[in-house]
Amino acid sequence: MERKWYGENFKFGVLGGGQLGRMLIQAAMNYDVRIYAMDKSKDAPCGSLAYEFTEGDITDFDDVMKFGIDKDIITVEIENVNVDALEELENQGKKIFPQPRVLRLIKDKGLQKQFYVDHHIPTAPFKFIDDLEVFKSQPLEIPFIQKLRTGGYDGKGVQKIEDLEDLESGFNTPSIAEEMIDFEKELSVIVARNEKGETKTYPLVECEFSPTLNLVEFLFAPADVSRNIEVEAEKLATQVIESLDMVGLLAVELFLTKDGKLLVNEVAPRTHNSGHHTIECNDTSQFEQHLRAVLNLPLGSTDIREPGVMVNLLGASNFEGAAIYEGLEEVMANKGINVHLYGKANTKPHRKMGHATISSSSLEQAKHTARWVQRTINIRS
Repeated sequence: MERKWYGENFKFGVLGGGQLGRMLIQAAMNYDVRIYAMDKSKDAPCGSLAYEFTEGDITDFDDVMKFGIDKDIITVEIENVNVDALEELENQGKKIFPQPRVLRLIKDKGLQKQFYVDHHIPTAPFKFIDDLEVFKSQPLEIPFIQKLRTGGYDGKGVQKIEDLEDLESGFNTPSIAEEMIDFEKELSVIVARNEKGETKTYPLVECEFSPTLNLVEFLFAPADVSRNIEVEAEKLATQVIESLDMVGLLAVELFLTKDGKLLVNEVAPRTHNSGHHTIECNDTSQFEQHLRAVLNLPLGSTDIREPGVMVNLLGASNFEGAAIYEGLEEVMANKGINVHLYGKANTKPHRKMGHATISSSSLEQAKHTARWVQRTINIRS
């Protein structure tokens, strides 16, 4: 008799109620998988879509234990969860993917970087900073990037140290100092792996970051690189997920250096901003693929249907409050543009409020349209 992973008697728990969980729910509905989500407030993007929503703190041991105790399987949409509780639930026989040991390693950028070194995975040289005053006596050669070991996201917890004055105001908490790489492009590969050990990678994509906000503005799929670079990147992503012995979806962010080498920057053990285009542009979206991986189902085709560009829709500067979307109808009137709003009632400066995917037979045309979309949609209060 086949294992049943759908319907009202199967409880699929998700820790985190943000937009990644929201899009996971949308994919899960196609397979009658009922998603039970937990986050601090039902106003979270998952609040109105989850089969059942629990208000609780995903970083609190007791809240996570209480949430997970009756679930058949548990996954996360953000790394910042209480790993101690997940380990206890795993010891009690619960299926948790990605595994708690993987979450513990990846949520600490120091442990993550050391893992790359130990497993011969190319990455930028780095040093640990436990005490900034001690570090100042023998710093990594300036300039470098300082990253908090835990808690950073969307550009937060990362700063450039370009001179001694910057060093004086550096983070005085556990962090890493990473050599500043003179890179040609920032790339990303999403790779999936199920319990049977089957793996599939998505075609390599290229990320264009905001020069001031330190977060992705545009994503181009496929990346404009040689076939050799694409093959090497996919092999590297597979090496990382297999070295971790991880089940689930892993986004592997890479630097392509000026001399043609690939370095792993960091990874995210979940669905990721660099895979949003897959909803329209690939045979299987990253959200459906994550479901397939953690449920130990056959992985879907990752082939590109059509080239595309993803643009993040951010809250406008100097506006905070109930969100108003200007230019939305003008954008919707055009062919090949798919808008995804995340259900966040309130906007803040530079907050991710949604994204749009522009698909076209011509990647250059899609890029041109994406920049028009970014200019046209204004999210204010």
